[in-house]
Amino acid sequence: MTDANAPDQGRDIIIDVDLSKRTSELADRNLDLLDAHGVTAIDVLGSVGSGKTTLIKGLVRHLKDRYSIAVIAGDITTRIDADRIEEEGVPVLQIQTGGACHLDGEIVRRALERLDLDSIDLLIIENVGNLICPAAFPIGTHTRLLLLSVTEGPYMAVKHPVMVRQADVAVINKADLADAMEVDVAKLSDDVRSVHPGIKVVTTAARFDEGIDDLIEALGLSGDCCCAGGCCDA
Repeated sequence: MTDANAPDQGRDIIIDVDLSKRTSELADRNLDLLDAHGVTAIDVLGSVGSGKTTLIKGLVRHLKDRYSIAVIAGDITTRIDADRIEEEGVPVLQIQTGGACHLDGEIVRRALERLDLDSIDLLIIENVGNLICPAAFPIGTHTRLLLLSVTEGPYMAVKHPVMVRQADVAVINKADLADAMEVDVAKLSDDVRSVHPGIKVVTTAARFDEGIDDLIEALGLSGDCCCAGGCCDA
């Protein structure tokens, strides 16, 4: 049996603290780099199958005539999602984590160094499909956008409170399937707000392009200009 008071256990806790500090520092450096180039960045989070790629395609389709957009697609393997997003005619940089269940600040920094940030207004980053690991690894973006799909059941918000609290905008996706899945969208939205009061909640059916305009407004991208952290001054 492991002794919870053993010295090695104490050293493990110190390592965890150092790792958390290092993670935050890397995220801050990435955000500083994006700000220096006037790039607004969105971290898109959600479980496997929640509809992240379809939602990103919808956002790109609605915004690409207004902003210069690039996408970073994070996945454990394959270019399936990246290829789908490229169909919208924007540059996509694929990150294959090789098994890691999340992106981190260092991986994203290397990706940023491969992009021409001066030519980009809006950067959308699709994180690896997971609602646990990414919560501990901010990557340095202005907004964290969380997808919860009705196909995942009615309790996702209360089961993953850490991720909900870290999100700036929450999307209840696949609302067209709510009746079939016996999920009350209003109740799920209320659960999100109970975990994170004041969070913006949007309902979408991304595969039918429904709710995308509402999401764009919630993200603060409905104006004529996109700058780091908000709208440009006139």
